Amino acid sequence: MKKKVVLAYSGGLDTTVIIPWLKENYDYETVAVAIDLGQEADWEAIKNRALRTGAAACYVVDVKKRYVEEFIWPALKAGAVYEDKYLLGTATARPLIAQILVEYARKEGALAIAHGATGKGNDQVRFDLGIMAFAPDLEIIAPWRTWDLKSREEEIDYLVKRGIDAPSKKDSYSRDDNLWHISHEGLELEDAANEPHFKDMLKMTTRPEDAPEEGEYVEIEFEKGVPTALNGEKMDGVSLIQKLNKIGGKHGIGLCDIVENRIVGMKSRGVYETPGGSILYYAHGELEHLCLDRQTYAFKQTVGAKMAELIYGGLWFTPLREALSAFTDSTQQTVCGKARLKLYKGSIRSAGASSPYSLYNAEIASFTTGEIYNHADSKGFIKLYGLPVLVRAMMQKR
Repeated sequence: MKKKVVLAYSGGLDTTVIIPWLKENYDYETVAVAIDLGQEADWEAIKNRALRTGAAACYVVDVKKRYVEEFIWPALKAGAVYEDKYLLGTATARPLIAQILVEYARKEGALAIAHGATGKGNDQVRFDLGIMAFAPDLEIIAPWRTWDLKSREEEIDYLVKRGIDAPSKKDSYSRDDNLWHISHEGLELEDAANEPHFKDMLKMTTRPEDAPEEGEYVEIEFEKGVPTALNGEKMDGVSLIQKLNKIGGKHGIGLCDIVENRIVGMKSRGVYETPGGSILYYAHGELEHLCLDRQTYAFKQTVGAKMAELIYGGLWFTPLREALSAFTDSTQQTVCGKARLKLYKGSIRSAGASSPYSLYNAEIASFTTGEIYNHADSKGFIKLYGLPVLVRAMMQKR
């Protein structure tokens, strides 16, 4: 019986080349696994291409629900944002892909898993660590780290010589897309001094200057930090994100142009479209301002930053990430209620929030003196709170 390798298959040029390359260099039977994370794709055509190219089998696995509930929601609840901008659309998807690849490798009795991540990027780290976490015994094959092909043109030539049609490509941006976002790299973005050509680039989002002159209100309801309803209508997570992507995209919401620090040490520049995600992060933040006490909120900012660092670095399946998620889930017990936002030409602003667990008390906060808060009490508090300032001033005077 021939040895098997499971390949993470997207239907693009790289993974199409990898199928015959594996056969020639390893003599493995290739089982292609195409994973539906909500990206726009003709899955039937992708499956047929894999089989025509030489795959022994091709599975299309729909994991949108799992992606939202097991990966997006934990990142959202933690407030995980990488380097103040990136909402981790690619980084949250990779550990799930790795997990699925291992599951299919076990089902097929495969001895290896292959992926098309390059030797310069983050994804090789995320895939490898995810596979290692569940299957340390399996060989990992990453052709970009070993083969002699150096360009898209050489890949196409490789296929032509073997009588295999190369997948068509309508543009030259390097893209990754799923339910949560679309990323763009390459072309004018490779010079950090250039303004992005949004008119040619964007797929899901209207340029803010082209967005409607009339703004739009959205109301999002949360239960324990998880969004459950949009404008009063209960929705599952996948449907809610899809709907918000359309609404946010129409109003130019969620564009991010960032020069980020990759895991491998270099800086890279990308543009991300995350319209629905940006709305959800903003709404979730408004409820946390309402429902979390000062100390919890402050420490959670540290946790969110660390969580983003772990997710970006491919360390999802680690004790620390699990512990941070456990802390986050504890803080989310009271993050329930509704946040109303106004979307207008690329901007989001709060239009009010309410929660049965709100810590905001109008009687205390109001300029009108109430029974709970006595202005005179603040004198003694300030004196004690400022004691180190007073002692230092006295020392300097001496």
